[in-house]
Amino acid sequence: MAESIRRRLFAALAGFTVVLCLCYTGLALVIAYVTEDMLVQRLLEREAAVVSQRLRQHGELTPPGSDLITVYGSYIDLPQAVRAQVPASAPRGEVFTTTGQHYHVLALDLVAAGQPRRAYLLADVAPVLVVSRLVPEVGGVVLGVALALIGLALLLAYWLARRLVRPLQRLAQEARQLAPGGTVHFSDRDRPDEIGFLARRLETTFTELQAVLQREQAFARDVSHELRTPLTLMHNSLALAGALPLAADGQAQLRQGVDDMRATIDVLFALARAEQLPGDVVEMRGSIEQCLLRLLNEHAWDASLLALDLPERLEVVGNPQLTMLLINNCLANALFHGGPACRINIAFAQGRLSIGNTLPAGQPRRIHGFAHGQSLLGRVAQAMRWDIVFHPGEEYYRVDILPLQKR
Repeated sequence: MAESIRRRLFAALAGFTVVLCLCYTGLALVIAYVTEDMLVQRLLEREAAVVSQRLRQHGELTPPGSDLITVYGSYIDLPQAVRAQVPASAPRGEVFTTTGQHYHVLALDLVAAGQPRRAYLLADVAPVLVVSRLVPEVGGVVLGVALALIGLALLLAYWLARRLVRPLQRLAQEARQLAPGGTVHFSDRDRPDEIGFLARRLETTFTELQAVLQREQAFARDVSHELRTPLTLMHNSLALAGALPLAADGQAQLRQGVDDMRATIDVLFALARAEQLPGDVVEMRGSIEQCLLRLLNEHAWDASLLALDLPERLEVVGNPQLTMLLINNCLANALFHGGPACRINIAFAQGRLSIGNTLPAGQPRRIHGFAHGQSLLGRVAQAMRWDIVFHPGEEYYRVDILPLQKR
């Protein structure tokens, strides 16, 4: 395609050059012929003035001063070749003959002895014509110079075509060599013209496309991994319900599996959307308070077991929906693992948000669906360019979140 563009551009420049040369050559010839005719006509008019003055002074037509011009007293005296091409009523004319003569005729309306009469000036200008002699005398030189200039113009057009198309060729070559998942960088992205703008837009488009593909792959992988456990628990509960009535524990487990799947799907869709990127200012204290209110409404937990140490305003850079999902799931995990009697401590110090909960002594570790999805929580934090660290223990479990601070 780039080669085709270069050929078309060269053809356009070359065609424009040749047409321009032909037009200027034709214009120069027209100007030369018109100038030559105007000069001959001016000579005839000067001789006409002299003849008219002498007729008034001497009463007769006298020969002109130039041997190229002849005075004829009547139309019938003109040569046959002139009368064949110029009618008697014409004020002037130009006659070409096959015998080599080239005539210019000028009619004179004179007054002699009180009577009007018409005379004619006939100039044989073939000996003084210049333009017609240029072709046999200097035509070869002119043609050689013209061909040399056309050749130089064609070389310049070829050079310009290569120079103008080369950035597009390089851009196409770099785009052709892009590999899936590779770094996208175009060498002409810093150009201040349209090619630089195109390179930057292509670079941005390819980068966004790769990000979309990565999110799609991550979404498929997370769906396969994170939903398998709650689906298995729900399947087992329903299988047991076919043989025995579903007990309260089984119903609670089934509801828990549905809640886990709903929470997992919310996070997965939030991560999969392209607009869920960091950049907004989020008031994190308000998000924490909303998550705590939701936790108290959905679970039977004593709020007096909560220890909260947060500043009056806690502004960070992130995404409101992902922030709510991250905090809500950390709190839900704390309550699930710690039980209804656990103490939850939330504190912010030195740019670090810590969410910790006590664990009942001697109780085996409980895991279920989304509650053990540390990798998914890590991806939620990574999507906002945050850091998250898990600190498991025998009696205490803590999650440290390092949000992106507002500058």
